[in-house]
Amino acid sequence: MLSILRLIRSETSQVHVYAGTLIGTAVCVAVAVFADSFNFAEMSKDHFRRALATDILLPIVIGGPFFYFLLEKIRQLAVARLELQHLASTDSLTAVLNRGAFVMLVEAYLEKAAAGSLSPVGSLLIVDADHFKQINDEYGHQSGDRALKLIASTIRGTLTGAQIVGRIGGEEFAVFLPDVQSERAYELAETIRRRVGDIIFPEGTSENVLSVSIGGASFSKPESYKEIFKIADIKLYEAKSAGRNLVRL
Repeated sequence: MLSILRLIRSETSQVHVYAGTLIGTAVCVAVAVFADSFNFAEMSKDHFRRALATDILLPIVIGGPFFYFLLEKIRQLAVARLELQHLASTDSLTAVLNRGAFVMLVEAYLEKAAAGSLSPVGSLLIVDADHFKQINDEYGHQSGDRALKLIASTIRGTLTGAQIVGRIGGEEFAVFLPDVQSERAYELAETIRRRVGDIIFPEGTSENVLSVSIGGASFSKPESYKEIFKIADIKLYEAKSAGRNLVRL
């Protein structure tokens, strides 16, 4: 029975529904046979066979469908819960983390780093689309949305492992790079900047009008998200002021 409870609590796959149904039905059969076993010695052979068949078939006919229905409904509820959690933490346009989820994950990492359970080294990048209002005005908001999707996809495709990206503003993204020092963070930022600049946009043309400015901050001891973000934001402003399409870390 403990096995069934573990399946119910932790799994959403169809395989575990079948496994739980099998285990639950087998337990019911075993209980029925055990409860009747005290009377087996007094039964005739025909009576014993009928009793044993009843103890096996009745739980299968009744318990099998019951366990399947119960576990399938629990699985569906678990899937729905995961989907709701995903929707609640994801930006609907770009499919990256939304601001709340991004900040929550970074703050959780920094708290563990301060407690000594994770590396106190990392970097934060702020990626801002250049001249985005001009893109919206010239090509339309639908094309502007498409541009944001392309930028988000490019950033996501550059990251690996535990590195995460979130949309923290209209045309602004943040990238958290745990256990990544400044030199590597700069390389990743330059890769993002270069790849965005290589995007053909608007689609169906030969133009490359997209570019991003990136500001970043690296840390080598426990810091607060607020302080790291403040420094990265200052560096982003420096990149913008220096002519855009630049990285400042």
